[in-house]
Amino acid sequence: MKTSKTNLIGTIITAAILIAVVVLSNIGTTQMSTAGNVVSKIFMPVQNGVVYLKNKITKNNQAISDMDALKEENAKLKEENSKLTEQVRELEIIKAENDSLNDYMNLKNKYTNYTTVPASIVEKSISNYDKVFIINVGKDDGIVENLPVIGSEGLVGHVISVTDKTAKVQTIIDTASTVSSSLTTSQETILLKGELGSETQIRGTYIPTDSTIIQGDTLVTSGLGGIYPRGIMIGTVTQLVNTKNLTDRYALIDTAINFNTISSVLVITGVNS
Repeated sequence: MKTSKTNLIGTIITAAILIAVVVLSNIGTTQMSTAGNVVSKIFMPVQNGVVYLKNKITKNNQAISDMDALKEENAKLKEENSKLTEQVRELEIIKAENDSLNDYMNLKNKYTNYTTVPASIVEKSISNYDKVFIINVGKDDGIVENLPVIGSEGLVGHVISVTDKTAKVQTIIDTASTVSSSLTTSQETILLKGELGSETQIRGTYIPTDSTIIQGDTLVTSGLGGIYPRGIMIGTVTQLVNTKNLTDRYALIDTAINFNTISSVLVITGVNS
């Protein structure tokens, strides 16, 4: 009985295999193509996705590589820019030093009748009441108090205090400054003082009652007072102010020196014979 059932099952399986072989052998090319298309449609999106991801990764890697290259180039440009900036600064310093040397040479050539020490103004204190300069020479350079200080256009002031390396100069526009001057036209003596609130004018007082002073007259140091040698240019009369009392009249004088822009001076240490 068992043998019969086994034979029947084997017969059924054999028949199924034969039928499958026949069916497969009868499938045409068109049907095989259709099956391939089905498979292609199923797997194509997956393939496309893989290709997209591959390209994306490749592009990202390239972008990262480009960014690293840009960072490196930017760092190089910053370094070059820093070097160029430093070179420009050095050239500016050299130019400033050259300009100062030219100023000193021009000053010395102009004032050959004086023994002088060149100096640069390193600090300015300009207020209503205090108008002084600090210059970069001092005791170590032979500078002492009361030495006159001049610029390219004329009188600046005189030294009022000294350290080893620096000196303080009281300018003629300081309200505490007093300078004895004389008119170049008549040799009349006039006392000059700093004008309150002004950085460009000084006041001429004690004008002789019979003086012929007029607008446009020039004033130079008189040589009186023991500080300033005679003949240093001071300024030009711009206005004569009359008062009720003739003895109280005064003149306003524009200084020859521009105290806002001056940077180089000479300290007079002696007068050449």
